[in-house]
Amino acid sequence: MMLGGVPDLDIVGEAADGSEVQSLVRRFAPDVVLMDIRMPTVDGLAATEALRGSGQGPEVVVLTTFHADEQVLRALRAGAAGFLLKDTPPAEIVAAVRRVAAGEPVLSPAVTQQLISHVAGSGRDGRRTRARELLDRLNDREREVALAVGQGRSNAEIAAGLHMGVATVKAHVSRTLTKLDLNNRVQIALVAHDAGLLDGEG
Repeated sequence: MMLGGVPDLDIVGEAADGSEVQSLVRRFAPDVVLMDIRMPTVDGLAATEALRGSGQGPEVVVLTTFHADEQVLRALRAGAAGFLLKDTPPAEIVAAVRRVAAGEPVLSPAVTQQLISHVAGSGRDGRRTRARELLDRLNDREREVALAVGQGRSNAEIAAGLHMGVATVKAHVSRTLTKLDLNNRVQIALVAHDAGLLDGEG
């Protein structure tokens, strides 16, 4: 009902469970999947990992009840383009779908920081070592851009802050995704956090 009346959005399929997602995606080839985490048989987390595991397929926006849910963090690591709370106003959900379809993550800087700070529990040392190994693949400029992405800055903000063109920023982001074998900007932010770049230890 919420999305059906929006003229520039077409709802091409609806799944009752995560087990139906891949077959529907193969059949209808949507640009964006709005994924509920909590489903009865195969949850949205497993379905997201299956969809994004190859680095291809539609963008995924996760719907959740809790904004600090560790499952959401796992979904982002799996390649989801962002997340929305279920009580998000309809107009904002529509705007988020449009943004993700255009290649932008659906995470504000504040939300990004809150989520990635949530990982500071078990396994942090291993994640830090792995993240720093990944960042060693980047040149200095790419590393600066990765830090700015981790801070939640847009391409325009990064361009202004680092005195380069927006097209150059996009090229750096694209090369970073390729070098680190990542799917999207959110995953760059997570690597930057894990490496300690956002807490003054990088």
